Parts: sequence; structure tokens; C-alpha cells
Amino acid sequence: MEEMQNSGRPYNKLISQEETTEDEPHLPSNQENQDNKLSENNIVRDISGEISKLQASYDAAVQIRDEVKKQLAMEISEQQVIKWEHEHQTLKVKDYEKQVEMLQVDIASLKSHLPMIKEGCRHCLPGWTFMSSSCYYFPFSDTFYRTSWNEARQFCRRQGGDLAIVNNREKHLGITRFLTINQDLSRQASQSGFWIGLRDVEEEGVWKWVDGTRLTEGFWNVGEPNNLNNEDCAAVYPKSNPFMSWNDAPCNYNLKWICEMAPRSFG
Repeated sequence: MEEMQNSGRPYNKLISQEETTEDEPHLPSNQENQDNKLSENNIVRDISGEISKLQASYDAAVQIRDEVKKQLAMEISEQQVIKWEHEHQTLKVKDYEKQVEMLQVDIASLKSHLPMIKEGCRHCLPGWTFMSSSCYYFPFSDTFYRTSWNEARQFCRRQGGDLAIVNNREKHLGITRFLTINQDLSRQASQSGFWIGLRDVEEEGVWKWVDGTRLTEGFWNVGEPNNLNNEDCAAVYPKSNPFMSWNDAPCNYNLKWICEMAPRSFG
């Protein structure tokens, strides 16, 4: 028993030393410290390299983005210029189309006037137009100023005629068609009228032609004649509806006029 105890002492001692060794903390050596520092430096260096690469990639991406934005802005600007130019060209085309339409109307008007001019040369004085078996004078030119009804009548009488008597449908449609074809669209509507030989100065509401005959059929605009401002003289205006083209107006108002004269006869 005693031997066993004695013999077991070294074993117990050995175990006790091993247990003591395992419990004590391990202290790194200088070599291990150096290895750890090298490893950390390598990691830092690798991370720094990756960061540098990422920064370079980012900088390159930003540069490309800026270039693309600049190019896009240039293209947008160019597109705007193209749009403006397209609008300009479109307006020019529309203007040309209007000019073509006006020329076509002028050509049609001249063609329609040829028979009247031909007959006018036979039956009317130069500058007068032959329509509905009468000669008519229309002072369309701006060399003729607008004037009062009385002065317009004096002009016509000096030429050997008088202000126009529009006492039937045929005369009226011929005159209004001629006015519409030759109207000056730049003029205000109130200044586009032409005096005719009709007034009610003797008795309000009793309209008479310059030859003394009473009006039997009129082509008044809606609400006319209204004698709004002592309006005793009649004028015809270019209208889309020729049957509503007459207005009464003050006789001292300045308008163009229409003269009428009997045609010359030839044996």
C-alpha cells in the first residue's frame, strides 16, 4: 500500500505539471509578432490597392458620365435647333401655299374678267367694267381716297354716270361677287364699304334710288337699316352671304363708291 502510494507520486506530479502548463496563457514569441505585423501590412496594402482600383474605376465612370451628359446636352440642343428650323420651314411652306392660293384666285379673277374687259372695251370707257348690261366703275386703287356720299356722286356725274342703282338680283350678285374677288383683306370691315345710289334723306325709312324710284327689294344685313347715327345713305360691303351686304351709314362718312353708266351703243 505504501509502495503504491510512493510509486504514484511521480505520476501525480507529472499530471499536475501538465495541467499547470495547459492553463497558463501562451505568450507569442518575437517571430510570431513579426509574422503578424507582416500579415496585417499585407492586408492593409491589399485593401489600399483595392480601394485605389475602385477609386480609379469610380473616377473613370464619373468622367464617362459627364461626357455622356455633355454629349446628351449637345444633342438636345441640336434637336431644339432642328425643331425650330422645322417650325420655320413649316411656316414658310404655309406662306408659300397662301401665296399660291392668292395667285390662283388672281388668275381665276383675271380669266373671269376677260369677257367683261373684252365687252367693256366695246361698250365702256377705259377703266370701267361691263356687267349686267351696264358699265361700272370701282375705285379699288389707293390713289382714290374714300369720300362722302355726295362727293362720290359728284365724281360719278362728272364721268357721265351716277352712283350705281342696284335694283335687281342679277346686278346685286354681279357687283358683290366683283367686290369679294377684289376686296382688300387688310382693311377694317367698317372701311370696306362702297357707296351706292340709295338714301332716305327725304323721309326716314323711305329709301329711294338716285333716279327717284323707290326701293322695292333690298339686301340689308341683319338689323339694318337701323339709322343708328342719322344714317341716311346706303353702302354695300363684301360679305360671304351677298344677300346680307347692305348697311346704312352717315352720308358724310368716307367710303369708296360704285359708279354706273349706260353702255355705248354701236351700229
